[in-house]
Amino acid sequence: MAKKAAKSAKDLSEALLNPRKNGFFKVSEEKLEKADKFCEGYKAFLDSAKTERESVEYAVKAAEKHGFVPFDPAHKYAPGDKVYANNRGKALCLAVIGKEGCRNGVRIAAAHIDNPRLDLKPIPLYESSEMAYLKTHYYGGIKKYQWTAIPLAMHGVVIKRDGTCVNVCVGEEPGDPHFTITDILPHLGADQAKKTLGGAFTGEDLNILVGSRPVRDEEAKEGYKLNVMRLLNEKYGIVEADLISAEIEFVPAFKATDIGFDRSLIGAYGHDDRVCAYPALEAILACKNPVQTVVTVLADKEEVGSDGNTGLNSEFMRYFIADLAEAEGEVPRHVLSKSACISADVTAAYDPHYASAYEAQNSCYINGGLGIAKYTGSRGKGGTNDANAEFVGRIRRTFDDADVLWQIGELGKVDQGGGGTVAKFIANLNVDVIDVGVPVLSMHAPFEVVSKLDVYMAYKGFKAFFEEK
Repeated sequence: MAKKAAKSAKDLSEALLNPRKNGFFKVSEEKLEKADKFCEGYKAFLDSAKTERESVEYAVKAAEKHGFVPFDPAHKYAPGDKVYANNRGKALCLAVIGKEGCRNGVRIAAAHIDNPRLDLKPIPLYESSEMAYLKTHYYGGIKKYQWTAIPLAMHGVVIKRDGTCVNVCVGEEPGDPHFTITDILPHLGADQAKKTLGGAFTGEDLNILVGSRPVRDEEAKEGYKLNVMRLLNEKYGIVEADLISAEIEFVPAFKATDIGFDRSLIGAYGHDDRVCAYPALEAILACKNPVQTVVTVLADKEEVGSDGNTGLNSEFMRYFIADLAEAEGEVPRHVLSKSACISADVTAAYDPHYASAYEAQNSCYINGGLGIAKYTGSRGKGGTNDANAEFVGRIRRTFDDADVLWQIGELGKVDQGGGGTVAKFIANLNVDVIDVGVPVLSMHAPFEVVSKLDVYMAYKGFKAFFEEK
């Protein structure tokens, strides 16, 4: 019997190994063009929805244009029906009813729409040395020094004493003023330079400069503060006490922009996690006649632990799915136990300038496609979901079958630090969950960077998950 010819090393390598390859060499020119086009819509979303409230407002308008209606727990829905539940204007659940309904579980893509930022304190306005300032309390994990000496915009709502809600947005329209946090000049910064990077600024140093002209009355007390309040009253009809019942956020005034001579990247504020929220929204808007009911969740509070009634450590998503199940005569806990979820959150992109923080073989790379993280957490996998092998295998097959470019990695070296997502809270409902998202450079900075190709692959991946047979 003749012996089989020995395979060459090249043949063996192609058959057995899993080499990393830049996504540019794996996709067609047509897909690159589709990615660029898709990201024009994403950039528009970034510029119009810089807060969780604005993101929900944007998503509701888009959903209603695609035939979604407010969810009514008392109504019985048919396959193909589209519904949404708006949770306090800060979180949102959208669903398309499947041919099988909920009986074999639902498919969930859960992203968050809150971002690191500066919130106003309850009593924020003061004056010092003939200038007016606003005191802030930072939200989420930030490097404080990155928020100084940049233009800031003011977003949010003020609830007046009579209950009237006033929407506030200053710094986004042409001709609007901006705001800033000052820093000391290098000529006088010797003492600051002796401090550690993390200790050079404290939370109490992050005070926003908002004015330098007093009311025209030299006898006036706190004339600089009073003049700012006068201007706010003229524009919004509010008084200082109304700021107690306000949610005012200061965010970078930057617009989303292309990065690089080749325009292959997007620089913007808030990619974490709107870069996953937008594809998850677009995926459900494009979903028609799924087999199982599909759900996109846009949640608040992830950057501060997901607590609160608009965060995914609360019950709002579970209640929504329970209502869907009960309307079909199904037991909610049985539906959840059969369900599957993509925790759509970003991962760290390998940065060669900080290579010592990464383990190169197990990192995600710009233009490598959608990033899978089997687990997040820190050090010894503390505070993580850690998806089981069977579910990882299922997601691999789903993405491969749909020609989705993907990669897998960890969030830096084992003992370097780490981070968490909403995955563990959804897994606590006995749902199969895995983290899948877009790799980000300069994560949590006021200006983050992502690849257009990776953003498009997020959309393709979430849509494939929803349409899986």
